[in-house]
Amino acid sequence: MIMNNKSTTDEATNEVQTGGEATSTQKTMTEEQMAELVKAVHHNGIVALKMHFNEVQGQVMNMEVYGPVFVFHVLDEAKDVYSCGFFLHELVTRFQTNNSPNVWMASFFIDLMKVKGGKPLTPPPTSEEEAKAMIDNVLVPHCIEAVREEFAPEQVHAGLAWNETHGPVFEAGFPAVTEGNNVCAIPLHMLLIHLQLNRDPSELLLQGLYNIRKEHGME
Repeated sequence: MIMNNKSTTDEATNEVQTGGEATSTQKTMTEEQMAELVKAVHHNGIVALKMHFNEVQGQVMNMEVYGPVFVFHVLDEAKDVYSCGFFLHELVTRFQTNNSPNVWMASFFIDLMKVKGGKPLTPPPTSEEEAKAMIDNVLVPHCIEAVREEFAPEQVHAGLAWNETHGPVFEAGFPAVTEGNNVCAIPLHMLLIHLQLNRDPSELLLQGLYNIRKEHGME
C-alpha cells in the first residue's frame, strides 16, 4: 500500500478553515463590525429555518479555535427539540452566494428528525478518558464505516494518523492512486466539534476524497 501524505493535511486545513476556524478577514474586523455580522447571520439563520419549521430558537457561542458558532434549536410537532450548530464562515458563504441557505440548513434538521424524541447537542468530553472513548468508540468507527460504504467495493484506506503540524488526524485515501495526492487528512479536533454540533464528521472526509477522485479523473 502506497500512501502519499504530502500536502494532504494542508488541503484538509483549507476545508477546516472554510468550515469554521476564524479567517484572517474576520480577525481584521473591528469588534463592532464583528458584532454586527454575528447579529445579521443569527437573524438570517432564524429567518431561513422558519421557512421550513414553525418554532425556531438560536444562540451564539464564541469558541476560541472556531470563532462564533451558531446553534439553532428546532421544535417538531411533538415539541421535541433538535439542535444543530453552524460555523460563521459557512453561513456567511451560503447567504452571500444565495446558494439555497434555507434548504441547506433545514436538511440537517430533517435528517435529525428521522429519529424521534429530540436530539440535543452532544456534550463535549470533560476529560482525556472521555475524549479517548468518544474518538475510539464513536468517531473513528463511524468515519471508517462511512468512507468505506461510500466508495464500496473500491478499497479505501481509513484510520488515525499523526501529522507533525496538526497533531492527531483522521486520514482516508485510495491505495490504488500511486502518484500525487491520494490522502485526505482532517485534524481530530475538527471532526470532534462537528460531532458535538450534531453534524456528520464523515462529510469532511467524503468531500476531501471526492476532490482526490476529481483530481485523478476517477469520476
